Parts: sequence; structure tokens; C-alpha cells
Amino acid sequence: MGQSPEELSNDIAGTRNALASDLDELQDRINPAAIMDRRKQAARGQARSVRDKVMGSARSAKDSVSSGAGSGTSTSTVKDSASGLKDSASGAVSSAGDTIEGSPIAAGLVAFGAGLVIAGLFPASRAETRASQKVVDAAQPLVEEAKSVGQDVGEQLKGSATESAQQVKDVATDGAQTVKDEGTSSAETVRNQAPGA
Repeated sequence: MGQSPEELSNDIAGTRNALASDLDELQDRINPAAIMDRRKQAARGQARSVRDKVMGSARSAKDSVSSGAGSGTSTSTVKDSASGLKDSASGAVSSAGDTIEGSPIAAGLVAFGAGLVIAGLFPASRAETRASQKVVDAAQPLVEEAKSVGQDVGEQLKGSATESAQQVKDVATDGAQTVKDEGTSSAETVRNQAPGA
């Protein structure tokens, strides 16, 4: 025999609640703002992971160089100072090598930074000063060109991001309308199939 009207009403209410829950979940998934938030969080997580790997190595190298440089400059002669700096630089490179997780770029940056610290302790000669000014003068057009290219790329990305967001919004609106129409159709079918309707 068939179900009682109360059981049918409970089944319909349960189906309606499940359908409403599914619609809410679907709407959250296709909401452009929610999609952008999920993408931003994923990008931030990846950037934070990369930063932690590289910056941890750079901090340990900086601490090693700072402690070595402090002890190297406390001696009285330039020879002892240079020897202390050499020891601290090798200690920095070895400690950085221990903490870098397979990143040759980070290792290069740490070595470059250690070289800058050591070079900064000695005054520049006149020839170095002239050479550095020539390099700065020669690099100025490249800097301007890089800024221009960066602005162009930024404008292109902004346009494509706006277009993509509009496409997602259109698809989401169409999907929501389709789900709504199917839900209405299903509710009509349940009403028509209910005995005594």
C-alpha cells in the first residue's frame, strides 16, 4: 500500500531541505567573490611557503655574518680582520647551505648578500666609484623600459581579470537559473505525483 500523507509531506520537506542545501552549496562554489577569495588564499599560502624557505636561510646567514664580522673587527690589524671576515663568510655560506631546501636561486642570493656585506666593510676606491656611476648611468634606460613594460603587463592582466570575472559571473548566473528551473520542475513533479493532490 502507499504511504500516508504525513510520510509524503515529511519526504517532500526532507527533499526540499536537501535541495535547498545543495543550491546554497552550489551558489557558494560558483560565487565569483568566493572563487577569487579561494584563489587569493592559495596564492598567499604559496608565497608564504616560498618566503619562509628563502628568508629562513637568509636570516641564518645574516646572523652568522654579523657575529663573525663583529668578532673580526675587534682585532687590531687589517690582516686579522680580513681573516675573521673570511671565516665568518665561510660559516655563513655553510650554514645557509645547510638550511636551503634545494633552491639554487636562494643559495645564489645568500652568497651575493654575504659578498655585499663583506664588500661594504671596505671603502670603495676611486676607480670603483667611477665604474659604479657608469653602470648606474648605463642602467637608467633599462630601468625606465622595465617600468614601462611592467605597467603594460599590469594593464593587460587587469583587463583579462575583469573579463574572466565577468565570464564566471555569467556562467554562475546561468547555472543558478538552471538549478532553480530544475528545482521548480522537480517540485512540480513531486506535487503531481503525490496522491490526493
